[in-house]
Amino acid sequence: MIGDSSAQEKNFRNGLVAALSNREEIPSFEDAQVLAAQMAPLFNFKGDLQDVVNEALTSVVTKMGAGVSLIDPNTTHDDQWARKREDIKWTYSNAYEGFLQEDGWADPMVQSLSDVTGKILGLLQNPKEEGSWDRRGLVIGHVQSGKTANYTGLIAKAADAGYRFIIVIAGIHNNLRKQTQERIDEAFIGRNSDPDDRKNIGVGLNKEYPHPATLTTVNGDFNKQTASQGWKLADVNKPVILIIKKNVSTLTSLYKWLRELNATGDGLILDVPMLMIDDEADNASVNTNKEDVNPTKTNAEIRNILNLFAKSCYVGYTATPFANIFIDPDAYDEKVREELFPKDFIYCLDAPSTYFGAEKVFLNEETSDTVVKTITDCEDLLPFSHKREDKVSELPPSLYRALNQFIVARAIRNLRGQRKKHCSMMINVSRFVPIQKAVRDFISLRERKIREAVKSNYMMPESVSCQNLYMQELRAAFDEEYSAIGCTWEEVKAELNSVFDHLHLYVVNSKSEDDLDFGKYEKEGVGLTAIAVGGLSLSRGLTIEGLTVSYMYRNTKMYDTLMQMGRWFGYRPNFEDLCRVYLSQDSINWYAHIAHSSGELISQVYRMRQLKKSPKDFGLYVRKHPDSLLITARNKMRTGTEVILEQTLSGCLREAYTVLTDQTANKRNYELIEEYWKRNFDGELENTGRKGWIARDVPLKTIEEFVLRFETHEDWQQDKEFIVEYLHSVAKHYPRGDVLLISPKDGEGGDKEYHLRHQLRAQSKGQPDKGGWHLNKNRVASRGDESLGLSDTQIEAAKAAAREQAEETGGSGEPSDTHYRSERNKPLLMIHSLRAHLPKDGSNPGPVISHPVATYGVSFPFDGHGTTIVVVANKVWIEKNRRDLVDDDLGDGDEIE
Repeated sequence: MIGDSSAQEKNFRNGLVAALSNREEIPSFEDAQVLAAQMAPLFNFKGDLQDVVNEALTSVVTKMGAGVSLIDPNTTHDDQWARKREDIKWTYSNAYEGFLQEDGWADPMVQSLSDVTGKILGLLQNPKEEGSWDRRGLVIGHVQSGKTANYTGLIAKAADAGYRFIIVIAGIHNNLRKQTQERIDEAFIGRNSDPDDRKNIGVGLNKEYPHPATLTTVNGDFNKQTASQGWKLADVNKPVILIIKKNVSTLTSLYKWLRELNATGDGLILDVPMLMIDDEADNASVNTNKEDVNPTKTNAEIRNILNLFAKSCYVGYTATPFANIFIDPDAYDEKVREELFPKDFIYCLDAPSTYFGAEKVFLNEETSDTVVKTITDCEDLLPFSHKREDKVSELPPSLYRALNQFIVARAIRNLRGQRKKHCSMMINVSRFVPIQKAVRDFISLRERKIREAVKSNYMMPESVSCQNLYMQELRAAFDEEYSAIGCTWEEVKAELNSVFDHLHLYVVNSKSEDDLDFGKYEKEGVGLTAIAVGGLSLSRGLTIEGLTVSYMYRNTKMYDTLMQMGRWFGYRPNFEDLCRVYLSQDSINWYAHIAHSSGELISQVYRMRQLKKSPKDFGLYVRKHPDSLLITARNKMRTGTEVILEQTLSGCLREAYTVLTDQTANKRNYELIEEYWKRNFDGELENTGRKGWIARDVPLKTIEEFVLRFETHEDWQQDKEFIVEYLHSVAKHYPRGDVLLISPKDGEGGDKEYHLRHQLRAQSKGQPDKGGWHLNKNRVASRGDESLGLSDTQIEAAKAAAREQAEETGGSGEPSDTHYRSERNKPLLMIHSLRAHLPKDGSNPGPVISHPVATYGVSFPFDGHGTTIVVVANKVWIEKNRRDLVDDDLGDGDEIE
C-alpha cells in the first residue's frame, strides 16, 4: 500500500506539472491549488495537496541557461557533427529524458538539459571519425547543482552516437562511488547492479530498452577479480560503462585488464571510441602522502588508460573553478599537465533558477543574514586544531541550538505536507573518526532527552509545557528563527512528536557501519529524518537529501576543499526559508570571497569567448590570478623558501578588508584623504549624485602615490605592494583612472568639509585582533558601488551586457560590479570611512571599535594586453593567507578507503 501511495502521488504530481507547463502564464499558488483539487480524483490521490502543488510549481518555473563555452578558435573541429549524422537513433538519450519527466522534471527543464548536453557532445569528437584522436575538456558547474544529471545526459547521448566504452571516475570515497553507481544504474544501465537483485529499474522498465553492460556494482568497484574474468571489449556489441573510484590500485587493475586483454599488437585499442568522465576532477590533486590517492600516480594511471585508446575523450567535471588542473603546476610533471589540461574546451554550466547557492547564502545581504549563523563558542570545546585522541567533554551551545532548530524545522516541513520528504542535518567538525563518534554520542543523548520531553509535553497546555527546559529551548528556536514563516507555535508544538518517528543518527565515514541510505526509505514511502555526523566523507560529492540545517566548524582556506564542504548548496523546494548554515566567521568570509572570485572567473570565460581566446589563455589567466596563489603555494611553501610568481590583477577588485584600528594611524589616513581631496586628486571632482564624490581622469601616478602613503594593517602590506606594482605596470595602457570617495547620504558623521560620512559595518566577536578589524565576508564596498560616477549611457551598456550574458548563459540579468568595471575600463580607487556596530544577534564582540576607520579598494579593468607582474611572496604572508592546516590534508588516513 505504501508503494502504491507513493506511485499515486508521483503520477499526480507529474500530471499536474504537465498541465501547468501547458499554460501560457504560470498560475498563482491559489490557482494551481484549485487545478490540483480538480485533478486529484482523476489520479485517485487523497493526500495533502500543498506540497504537491509547491513541487509542481517549482518544477515548472525552474529554468536553466545554456551556459557558456570556451574553445580553441583555431580548431578545425566541427561542433555540429552530431546534428549532421542522420544515422544516430537517440535511444538512450530519449529514455533518459523520459526518465527525468517521470521523476517530475518539467518539459522545459528536460529540454534545456538536453540542449546543454547536446552542445557538450558537439565539443567531443565524432566517434565515427577515422584514425587516431583525443579530446580534452572541462565542465565547470556548481556544488550540488546537477552535475551528475548533466554528465549522465552526456553519457546517454555519447552512447547513442557510438562511444562504446565509458568510464566514470566518481571521487575518492566508497560512498560517493556507490551513490554514483546507483544513479547510473537507474538513469542509463536500467538494471540494478546488485548481484542479488538484478531487477530492471528506471529507464530499464521499458521492455525494449537495450541495457548497456557494466563491470561494477553498487557493492563492488573494478578490481583484480573482475579483471580476471577474461572477456574482451570487442566481444560486446553494446556500450560498456564502469563507475570506479579515483584510486591508484583500481586504476592500475583497469589499465592492466585493458592492456592485456584488449590492446592489439601495437599496444593500442583501435576501434573502441572511449569517453572518460572525471567527476570531482580537481580532487586528483589532493596533496597527500597516501599512495592510493597520490596526485602524480593517480593521474599517471588516468593518462595510461587514455593513451591505450586510439580514440579517446576526457571530460573533467568540477564545481571549483580554481581547480589545480590549471594552477598547481608543481603537483604534476610537464607531460601530465599537457595531457590532462582541457586544451579543447571549457564549458561553464549555468545554475538553474531555483538553485540555492552561494549568491543566496553569502552574497545577498537579505537572505544571507537569515541563513548564515556565526559559530563563536566552539574553539574551547571542539577547536579547529585537534588530534584524534583528544577527548570531547561537551558540545558547544550553538550546536545544541542548531539541533533544536532542525527539530522545529522538520515539524514545519511536516505541516507543509512534506512528511514523506527527507530532512537532514549535517554536522562536520572533525575528520577524525573517534571525535565524530563522541559528537554523535552527545547528540544522541540530547536527542533522547528532547524526544522524552516532547512526548510528555506536546499535547499539554503551554502553561505546563513551558516549564520543561527542553520545550523552552524548542520554543526559543521557533521564536528566534521561524516565527514569521506562516504557522504558530501551537501548530508546531502539536507536530513535534511526529518528528521522531523516523529520526536516525549516522556517523558517515569510510570506517562506519552506518548506512545513510535514503533510497531504502523512499521505497517504503517514508521521509527519513537524518542527523549525519562526519568529516571528509561529507565534504565532497555526497548528496545529503533534504539538507536543512548544517553545522560546520573546519579550518581551511583552500578553495576546492572549502567549496566542496558546502553540501548545503542545492535545491530546497518549499523549505529554502527554513535552511540554516552555521560556520565560523573565517569560513563565512572566505565563502563570500570565493563566490565573488568564481563570479569573476565565469565573466572572464564569457569575455574571453567574445575575444576569441582559447582554453589555454583562460588557464594562464587563472594560474596568474592572485587567488591562485593560495593553492599554487601549497606544495612550494613546504620547502620554506620564498615563492616567485607571475601575477595579473586583470578584472579584479582588491580591497584592504583587514583595517587598522590604531586611532593615531587612522588620523593620519584621514589627513591624507583630506590632503588629496583638497587638490581633487589632480583630476576633475564632481558629486556622484548618489553616494559621494568622484574625481575623474586622475593620473595613475597620483593613485599609486596615495596607495603607497596610506597606512594599512600588516596583513595587507604585501597585497598593497602587489597593487602598487600593478598600477605602475598598467600605466602605459591606462594612464588615468577614477577615484570614488564613498559617502552615503544616510551615513553617520562627515558634516565637515573634506570628511566622508561613515558606513556602518558589523563588528564580529573577537575583533579587533592585533590592531586590525577583519571585515565580514572579506568585503569593503557594497554591491553596485562601482557604478557610481558612470554615465547613464555606461550604466545602460552594463545592463545590456548583463542581459545579453543572461540570455546566453542564464542568470538574473542584473548587472554585477564586473559589468560596471568593464564599462569604466580604467583603474578605480574607492575610499571608505567605516564605523563598527554591534552584531544583530546581540553577542559581545569584545573591545568595541569606538572611532571611525579608513580603508580603500582598487578595481582593475579587464586587461586585453596580458599585463602581469612578477612578485615574491614570502612564507609568512602565504601562511597568513592560506592557513590550510593539516586538518584537510588527509594526513591521518582515518577516512581514506
